Amino acid sequence: MIEPHSILLICTANQCRSPMAEALLKRDLFEKYPKTAWEVESAGTWAEPGHPATPFGVKAMAEFGLDTSNHKSRVVTSELVSRFQLILTMENGHKEAIQIEFPDLAERVFLLSEMSGENVEVADPVGGSFLDYQNTAKEIEKWIERGLPKIVELSG
Repeated sequence: MIEPHSILLICTANQCRSPMAEALLKRDLFEKYPKTAWEVESAGTWAEPGHPATPFGVKAMAEFGLDTSNHKSRVVTSELVSRFQLILTMENGHKEAIQIEFPDLAERVFLLSEMSGENVEVADPVGGSFLDYQNTAKEIEKWIERGLPKIVELSG
């Protein structure tokens, strides 16, 4: 059996940024690398399990032709993070939290923008306007597109 390339995307509540990143990354990976097995999921450092994606987040993803309406939030656990070769976070605080909580996985954890040689956090649009969510989605898409070769390399 072929082991899938595995990527876990992390934000705070797993209701906005990481579900958007999960949907956008899946789209790009399945389109550009259709013969590779992929496991792409998301979670939150402070998530309460079972909450849906934010309405503005769902609407922003719909503009990309992606459906996140069935997403349910979940919290980062040892069992979950240990399944993934690559863990990508939206903020340095998420990265630090994962590295401190799971030191044996520290070398697998990166800020999303680090995949393209940058160190830029993706700001949380929660509480903002729909335009804020659209801009966040575009920013996440940009970091994924720029970092895709490195994401593929480190996830397998």
